[in-house]
Order: sequence, then C-alpha cells, then structure tokens
Amino acid sequence: MSDPNTSLPSASYFIIVGVPGLQEHYTTLFLIFLLLFLATILGNLMIVVLVSLDPRLHTPMYIFLWNLAVLDVLVTITIIPKLLAVLWGNNRISFTGCFLQMYFFISVSATEVFLVAAMAYDRYMAVVKPLHYNTIISTKACLTMTTTVWALGFLVPLVSLVLASSVPFCTSNYVLHCFCDYPSVMSLACADVTAQVNFALLLVMIGVWGPFLFVLWSYYRIIISVVKMKTVESRKKAFSMCSSHVVVVVLHYVSQAVVYIGLRVDSISPIGRIFIGALYYFLTPLVNPVIYSLRNEKIKAAAQRYFGLKFVFPHTAKNTVSAAE
Repeated sequence: MSDPNTSLPSASYFIIVGVPGLQEHYTTLFLIFLLLFLATILGNLMIVVLVSLDPRLHTPMYIFLWNLAVLDVLVTITIIPKLLAVLWGNNRISFTGCFLQMYFFISVSATEVFLVAAMAYDRYMAVVKPLHYNTIISTKACLTMTTTVWALGFLVPLVSLVLASSVPFCTSNYVLHCFCDYPSVMSLACADVTAQVNFALLLVMIGVWGPFLFVLWSYYRIIISVVKMKTVESRKKAFSMCSSHVVVVVLHYVSQAVVYIGLRVDSISPIGRIFIGALYYFLTPLVNPVIYSLRNEKIKAAAQRYFGLKFVFPHTAKNTVSAAE
C-alpha cells in the first residue's frame, strides 16, 4: 500500500481506509456488517411488502411508514455493500462512484429528516384535530407531501455536491472513513474549499433545524391538546398514537447530535469517529422497523396474515386502532 500522504496530479479514484488499526479483525467485522445488512434489509422490506399487500394499511400513516422503510433500505444499500467490499480488500472507489455514494447518502438522509417532520404533522392532525384528520390528511394530500419530501431531499444537496465535485483533489486520495463522507473527502482538496463547505453547512443547518423546530412545535401542540383531555383513557390513547413516532424522532435526532459532536471533538480518534458515525448510519435503519412492528397491532396482524410470523409477532386480543391510523 502506498503512502497516504503521496501527492497526486489529479485524483481519479479514492481509497477508503475503512477502520484503521482493526485490519486483523476485518473478517469478524465483515460478518457483523453482513448480518446487520441482511437484518436491516429484511426488516424494512417486510414493512414495504406488508403495506403494499394489505388494503387495511393503505392509509396515510402507513404510507409514511412505507416511505420511511424504503429510505432505510436505500441508505443501507448506499453504504454497507461498499463497506463490505472494503473489509474484503477492495478499498478503491472511482471519483464518480465516490461522489455518487456521497450524493445518495446525503439525499436519502435529508429526505428522511423531511419525512420525520411530515409524520409529526400527521400525528399532530390525528391528535389535535381528529375530526378534520380524514379531510386534511387524505390519501391525495399524503402522496403530495411524500412527493414533496422526496423532491426536496434529492434537490437540496445537488448544488453543493456539484460544486464539490469540481474541486481538484491532489494532496491525497485516502478517505479516512468507512465510506465517502463529505467532510472526509473535502479535507483532501488541494484548493480553498471554504466557500463550498460553508454553503454545504448552511444547507445542512436549514435542512436539519427547520424540520426539527417544526417537530418540536407539533409535539408542543400535541402535549397541550392531550393535557386538556378530560379522561385518562383518552390521554393514553393519544399518547399511544404518537409513541412509535416519538421513539423514532428521539433516536433520529439524538444519533445525529452524537455524530455532529463526535466529528468536532479533536480528542476523539478516527476509529472512534467511525464507530460514532455507525450509530446513525447503521443503527437507525435497523431499529426503525422493530419499533413500528412491535408496537403496531395492524402491522403484527398483517405479518401473521401474509407471512405466518406468529412466533415473532404473537397475536394479541387488542387488534383495534383509531381511525386516524
């Protein structure tokens, strides 16, 4: 292997370092990430198939859930297959392939942030304005919202990544990460990239903080509405309608915050930053289908009906949910 500090006339390919210092454990890591990949794909594809097949799940809430599962599949296949190749010894990636991986990862992540906000609005309408829910969150409105979410997610990062791809890379072609991460790749540029990085940071701040503040506002209104409910049973029902989404929101934003802090603390080693990144890149897509599958009676009933998964999803007598679901 050549020296990572070797100067290049122009980088036509990058070398993904992977997990430095753990090369002797690459076989074990390969098996772990392969199992993680299979579990994540199977869990999310199960939700995609169930929502597609079962007419009972053709409602706005489950349309949002279907989109979340598709996004989790996309982010998984964007990162893990190449990571497995790196662990197997094929750590080279073309310039075009690197930026395509970067674009799809950022776009899918951005789309998921917008989708989480859309799901918060869905829960807000279900709890705060239940009598108007079916009118406002109709199937047509839901499809319009999801289409907008996908369009924003894939259009917002496009300009910044096109600008980044035009930068010359000639100091080194070693990406100190387990995939083509934007900060890791841009650190290899041999030109002043301050303007590109600041523009990308501005888009990230708008794309993350805007939806986050909207989610906070939605749940503030939900909590106020629940507190005003007269019976304990109605309060429990309202919180139950939002519980799965709350867990996803907390997991999503906490893992993002941990990654953000981890990338900016100088005392954390490159290995530590890679494993911190794995919290968001790998754990969230794996856990999301588990959260919705285990807490949702309709999903469990559909899994029993189509797949016969009685052992995984034991049948319960409580099989009713609100009309808002």
